[in-house]
Amino acid sequence: MPLLPSRVKHRKQHTRGFRLNHVATRGNSLAFGDFGIQVLESGKISARQLEAARVAAGHYLGRVGKMWIRIFPHTPVTKHPAESRMGSGKGEVDYWCSHVDKGTVIFEFAGVTEDQARETLRRQAFKLPLKTRMIKREALIA
Repeated sequence: MPLLPSRVKHRKQHTRGFRLNHVATRGNSLAFGDFGIQVLESGKISARQLEAARVAAGHYLGRVGKMWIRIFPHTPVTKHPAESRMGSGKGEVDYWCSHVDKGTVIFEFAGVTEDQARETLRRQAFKLPLKTRMIKREALIA
C-alpha cells in the first residue's frame, strides 16, 4: 500500500516552484546503513514508485538485512478528471509525491554483502524515474 500522510492540515497545497537543479545539503550521506541509493538529478518521486522500489528490494533480499526509507511523500498533487471543462476550481488529489534534490539518499541497507546490495539497488533503480547511483560507507580507520 502506498505511503501517504495519516492526516494533513490542508488537503490541497499550492504548487510551489521547485528548484530543478538544486543540490541537497541535508540527507545526502549515509546515516543508518552501509549501502545506499542516491539520486543524481532533482525531481519528484511518487508514493507508488517508492513502494514499488521497496517491494522489489524485499522480494530480492527476503528477510536478510535491514532497510531504511529516507524520504516520505508529503506533497499532494492534484489533477482534474479527463474531458472536464475549464474552471470549476482545483482538482482532487491524484497522488502524493516527494520532491528530492540531487544527491538525496532514498534507501539504505545494512547486514547485506556488497554484491547483494548492488543487485538490490539495481532492481530498485528500474522502478525510480530519476538517475541513481549506489554509495557505500567508507571503512573507518582508527
